[in-house]
Amino acid sequence: MRDRLLQARHLVVTLQHVIARVWQRSLTVRVATTTLVVTGTVVLIIGVFIVDQVAGGILKAKRDAAIAQADVGLSAAGNILSGVDASVVADVADARQQITNSLTANGRSAGLFSIVIESASGNLETDANATPIPRSLRNAVQSDSLAYQYAQVRVTAAGGQFVAGLIVGEPVAARTGVFELYYLFPLTAEQQTIALLNRTVLLSGLALVLLVVAIAVLVTRQVVRPVRVAAQTSARLAGGDLAQRIPVHGTDDIARLARSFNDMAGSLQRQIRRLEDLSRLQRRFTSDVSHELRTPLTTIRMATELLHGQREEFPPELARAAELLHTELDRFEALLADLLEISRYDAGVARLESETVDIRGVVGASVDAHRVLASRHGSQLVLDLPAQPVLVDIDGRRIERILRNLVSNALDHGEGKPVEITVGYDAQAVAVTVRDHGVGLRPGEAALVFNRFWRGDPSRSRLTGGTGLGLAISLEDARLHDGWLQAWGERGQGAIFRLTLPRRAGHTLMDSPLPLHPDPDPEDDA
Repeated sequence: MRDRLLQARHLVVTLQHVIARVWQRSLTVRVATTTLVVTGTVVLIIGVFIVDQVAGGILKAKRDAAIAQADVGLSAAGNILSGVDASVVADVADARQQITNSLTANGRSAGLFSIVIESASGNLETDANATPIPRSLRNAVQSDSLAYQYAQVRVTAAGGQFVAGLIVGEPVAARTGVFELYYLFPLTAEQQTIALLNRTVLLSGLALVLLVVAIAVLVTRQVVRPVRVAAQTSARLAGGDLAQRIPVHGTDDIARLARSFNDMAGSLQRQIRRLEDLSRLQRRFTSDVSHELRTPLTTIRMATELLHGQREEFPPELARAAELLHTELDRFEALLADLLEISRYDAGVARLESETVDIRGVVGASVDAHRVLASRHGSQLVLDLPAQPVLVDIDGRRIERILRNLVSNALDHGEGKPVEITVGYDAQAVAVTVRDHGVGLRPGEAALVFNRFWRGDPSRSRLTGGTGLGLAISLEDARLHDGWLQAWGERGQGAIFRLTLPRRAGHTLMDSPLPLHPDPDPEDDA
């Protein structure tokens, strides 16, 4: 039983999700549903009002005719009952028969009816087939006034069954007392008329609602179809098919919109092609220059090493110049290597050499490589590693390069404060955060730190002599692993860089095991 309840609940939840998805994605469904609800409500209100007014008018006409019939029969009933002794049962019975014959023969303005005569003395014989008169109506008639009441009446023609009816009563004065004369009007015909009216209004209202909904759907489709075509064309344009255009028909507003869209798409296509050509030329220039510089750089390196090795024999000025030449040549080689790496990414030839390794070893090697630099900065490297191995499919060389860049960047901007390196993991992903407590980032700079040659504060002295390409290359390395490289920072509170990698190659990341914000916030985990 429990399993059935769970299945039913799951089915209901699934149905709700499907309905919500259809409601959100389909403008036609929303318009049709809204039109159905609004039109149905209006038609219901109008239908109820019409039925109420017509039914009330039918019953009022019947009531007025019944009261008029009672007034007409009052004099005839009074003449017959004037000489009747209420104590003589036979006389009363004869009088009742005469009144019935007289009134039913002459009164037809209110339709078919039957008559019941009662007496306050209670000595009249009661017909077993007669309709019982409600006590409240008898009390009103006995107070010497004409009264009416809707109640069930017995119809002899229907086999003695009770049907809805109207009873009109009035007192009739006689020589020996006062009789109560009641007219019983079946409302069968009126009920049939009202039922027919209800069906007619219901069917007409339903047909009207369906017609309005159909018109709304038709009009909406005429508007939505061009919009849907424009959305599909936009999606194909965004996917790289720059030759896509919207078909143009007519000269209306939709056609003008399509023409404007096509003009915009053509302009974008030309601009994108121009930018692609420029980017291709730039990448080719960078790659060619980088490769061409390799040969002279090798010669310069040999000469520099020779001079640097003999600097102690030179005068102090020449020895210092040899040291500066050696240092700047190292920076130039690093810049050249980064340019070559960027050109590989731009050319789409970068490849992973993945293997299953313990991420702790890669992180430890990257941190150990910066111990000397950390001491020069006066910073402490605080490493937080899991106790057990964390196996992950990565290209160790590229991941170590990412971590080296992140740690070096944190030391450069940490202002001598501790730099914290933390490793976290779950069943699907592993994350490494590098946090410094230095100058931090200004608003908006977290999205710029991965741009090529971007620096947050060019005036700051940097012991590592960075090229401005380290974080850009690190971002490309992370993307090559289907991972994330994200940054957070606030001025005066330091910065956090988080690298998140899938533990298995090809797995799509959904969240990160470590927060990006120093205060854990679920929104930052995505």
